[in-house]
Amino acid sequence: MSLFVAEGLTYAVNSEPLVSDASFALEPGALTMLVGPNGAGKTTLLRLALGLLKSDSGRAMLDGQEVTTLAPVQRARKIAYLPQQRPLVWPQPVQDIVALGRFAYGAAPGRLSTEDEVATARAIAACDLEGFEERAADTLSGGELSRVHLARALAAETPLLVADEPVAALDPRYQHEVLRIFSKAASEGQSLLTVVHDLSLAARYADRLIWMKDGRIVADGTPRDTITSDRLKAVFGVEARVNAAGDCAISLEILGPA
Repeated sequence: MSLFVAEGLTYAVNSEPLVSDASFALEPGALTMLVGPNGAGKTTLLRLALGLLKSDSGRAMLDGQEVTTLAPVQRARKIAYLPQQRPLVWPQPVQDIVALGRFAYGAAPGRLSTEDEVATARAIAACDLEGFEERAADTLSGGELSRVHLARALAAETPLLVADEPVAALDPRYQHEVLRIFSKAASEGQSLLTVVHDLSLAARYADRLIWMKDGRIVADGTPRDTITSDRLKAVFGVEARVNAAGDCAISLEILGPA
């Protein structure tokens, strides 16, 4: 059985459809990337799937139970969410921010169980933040703070991790580092759904791509099956050269507007 299933999710604002009849399923051990142009409905779809927005129709199921019926603590133990906007109320130390990922298990800064401490330390190490534990958040660069928030999500150690543009503020090295972390988590059985705008990164790291345009899912499959010059033109309006020969990794070159 799939870990997560969305069936016919639909959402409109002032009669303007933002997401229309979106259906997909997520399996354990897979890194799924949601791709599409700005305004395609990707963030709205994530929020509908998480039950943060009430859909006009359709439903989202996690382990066979509707997400909207789960108590907040239940949901937080099953899904970690990393949104685009990640405001901090005050400049906490890095370790305390990461430990917030354990809040659903009853943890609080200064009152961590051994299991919470291990999970927090594991997430800090995974995000290359060792030595930053006592640094205040307001002394960090934007990229460093992005990694702190990622570590917070990883510390929850949930079956499903959903991340909205987690590499947007990172330099090329850490973009690859984050997606390698995601790939490793998937190889260990976690299910991950993330929005990524860099199609080269998507081609390299995704197990599966869900393509959106104008609020609709227009393709769903492996990078090799779905990344084509025709689809890039239809979805993104760009001319591209795609090389998917043999067993080699897919490479693509964006040539410019179609």
